Amino acid sequence: MTVRSPWLVLAIVSSALFLIVIDMTVLYTALPTLTRELDASATEKLWIVNAYSLVVAGLLPGAGALGDRYGHRRMFTIGLVIFAVASLAAGFAPSSAALIAARAALAVGAAAMMPATLSIIRHSFEDPDQRALAIGIWAAVASGGAALGPVIGGALLEHFHWGAVFLINLPVALLALLMTLAFVPGGKGHGHHPFDPVGSLQVLVGLVGVTLAVKEIAKPHPSVAVLVLSALVGLAALALFTRRLRRSANPMIDLALFRDPRFAGGVIGAVVSAAALLGVQLVITQRLQLVQGLSPLQAGLFVLPIPLASFMAGPVAGMMLGRVGAGRMLAATLAVSGAGILIYAAGFGHRWAELASFAITGAGVGAAMTAASSAIMLNAPAERAGMAASVEEVSYELGGALGIALLGSLMAGIYSASFAAAGGLGADATDSLDGALALAATLPAPEAQRLLFLATGAFDRAAGTVALVAGLILLAAALWVGRINRAGSPARQGA
Repeated sequence: MTVRSPWLVLAIVSSALFLIVIDMTVLYTALPTLTRELDASATEKLWIVNAYSLVVAGLLPGAGALGDRYGHRRMFTIGLVIFAVASLAAGFAPSSAALIAARAALAVGAAAMMPATLSIIRHSFEDPDQRALAIGIWAAVASGGAALGPVIGGALLEHFHWGAVFLINLPVALLALLMTLAFVPGGKGHGHHPFDPVGSLQVLVGLVGVTLAVKEIAKPHPSVAVLVLSALVGLAALALFTRRLRRSANPMIDLALFRDPRFAGGVIGAVVSAAALLGVQLVITQRLQLVQGLSPLQAGLFVLPIPLASFMAGPVAGMMLGRVGAGRMLAATLAVSGAGILIYAAGFGHRWAELASFAITGAGVGAAMTAASSAIMLNAPAERAGMAASVEEVSYELGGALGIALLGSLMAGIYSASFAAAGGLGADATDSLDGALALAATLPAPEAQRLLFLATGAFDRAAGTVALVAGLILLAAALWVGRINRAGSPARQGA
């Protein structure tokens, strides 16, 4: 019989997790290149980024239930295969539409794997302290990997076609698949746990509809019909999903879990920390390239303090959880994250202040994700590990999608309004800075310089506002989490 070290199991599932979270942000530095080579519109550009997170969030509850029912290793291996095939399709996508479809297929594979990673870790580690450290490492990979995505994307774009940001997944996925079959224990499913395809469809439609409405609001000339229709469809689907859960004798997600303030606080922390990290990082990497003229690799290296600090903070937070408690640590680290982003907003344009803010933000987010994951996973029954993991990861994916949609839309709206107020002209230039740069390339030098001055100034004002809003949201979340944890019952171990 093969000896299965829990730490080896952790390394295997973490390698797959690294691929999953990398694909959330690897396009940040590739986006300007993609926009040019695929002739993507502003809407297509947002969907290239958002399709992955939205589909993952919509499928995670069902995937977690399937893992509890049929076994988490089985779902993990199926997800690896789908992820590898979709990576191949994305790497050679000939158009924006094809890339969006491939990103959606990548999300199917990611959704199958993500709940399994945490569930396998929970069942592989029997010692509570080792389990907390393992969750800390998992969270460090999740937050650090997402933050490292722009660096990897920039390094690949320096030497290869943009498709390389997806093709690099193939060897890692193949190795992880072989190692999983050899070393990860199979585990047993619980046949009574449900899979609800109707509920999964409802939550997917709900998330897409609400996000469409948010994006429409931020357009220079929003369509009232699209806004109202997408909002109504999204909210109605989410309402139907919630009612379905309440009426089910054995729901796909047990809403009773949210009555525990420690569990609810973990969900809030996961949503807010992911939203702030992904939304602000999208703004930062775009500004570094489009305004400051850095190459994709230079932009990725400039934000390197975020993943480095996050990688270090996650395991340290895991080791401290037993003494501090997940609730108190989550509130404190959300506050640290917010302070880091506010320092970035205050030190806008000063390189050393920006680098310091990245390190503080990365450390705060890495520790916050460890605390949030622990609060969710350790305050749910062991037989509901897949359900708890899916809730935890829906929180991160939904947070990431909302961060990109809300903060990205806020940035687009402020940019458009600021550009128009400054006297800028041209529909494409008003829509996005990419459009302004493309238009400037067709104008005589004096007109191009004036256009670029107005456009980059508008973009900087929008980026600064987004950072300020994100920092304040994190501070508000820290206060909220601290309050609901104080209102809850005495913490169990790790809570």
